[in-house]
Amino acid sequence: MHKEAEIHMRQLSLIYKFIFGILLCLGAFIIAMSFGAADIQVKDVWLAIMTDIETKSTLLINEIRLPREVAAIFVGAALAVSGSVMQGLTKNPLADPGLLGLTAGANTALAIAIAIIPSASYLWVTIACFIGAAVGAILVIGIGSVKRGGFSPFRIVLAGAAVTAFLSAIGEFIGLYFKVSKDVSMWTAGGLVGTSWSQVNLIGPFILFGVILAIFLSKQLTILSLNEEVAVGLGQKVTRIKFGLFICVVILAGAAVALVGNMVFIGLMIPHIVRAIVGTDYRFIIPMSIFIGAGFMLLADTVGRTINAPYETPVAAIVAIMGLPFFLFIVKRGGKELS
Repeated sequence: MHKEAEIHMRQLSLIYKFIFGILLCLGAFIIAMSFGAADIQVKDVWLAIMTDIETKSTLLINEIRLPREVAAIFVGAALAVSGSVMQGLTKNPLADPGLLGLTAGANTALAIAIAIIPSASYLWVTIACFIGAAVGAILVIGIGSVKRGGFSPFRIVLAGAAVTAFLSAIGEFIGLYFKVSKDVSMWTAGGLVGTSWSQVNLIGPFILFGVILAIFLSKQLTILSLNEEVAVGLGQKVTRIKFGLFICVVILAGAAVALVGNMVFIGLMIPHIVRAIVGTDYRFIIPMSIFIGAGFMLLADTVGRTINAPYETPVAAIVAIMGLPFFLFIVKRGGKELS
């Protein structure tokens, strides 16, 4: 009886935590919609979303601010979920799409696409980002596992740093050689400026698919993150599960780059914050990462728009300022695991 009461209390606690995550995300969305170079009343946000009334404020919201903040929700969720999956899959507390070569690979592929096919549609640029993210991940995993004994967290981070530097250099060279540096930098600056509904409508389904796939495989990911031998013993098709999770990470990281460019540290920070809230079960980590990641990205974008209004501070810089100390803290806390 006591055990049943304990389980009930744990379930109730999780429900409260998820309600908190949803409210946090909703609050961040309202703040993001209301503040900026042009401050807008909350009632105008309500009118723009819920009615067809056209005023100067509602037009600004519907055509500029709303698609931008919806994109921020998608990107924050995509990077947080991909970071969670990577950390569980590699058992590496420092795993992040931006630190392990995925976003650098997507950026390089984006530069190649813009240089070789200047008239390429947004869809083809997005597909190029997926391919680039996959190549970046394969290079990092390949280099990190060359040495006997497989890849340790420390080795894979070093491989990620090397591959990121290499692919970034290739991307910059292509931009300079083909004289498309300006076009490439518009993507890689890490911002949501000028995000349109057409971009959101194209990228959104990819991110939704990646997130749903991650949720679907979350139970298997929990077992894999604890003990791969146990997963095999339970009859799980480990290779197939790993491939599915790899596809999930590539889609989420590639879609995020296609929408906002290079963005690091979100995939590192959010999973650690979420694990402190809901524990180590990925059935709860991944859904909570959606709300916390989306809320974090909304707040970061709001700070970028307001800290030096009417000029914009790149949101990638805002995230990096917060992310680097967090990265160093994780390194210090997990130092023994990195040897």
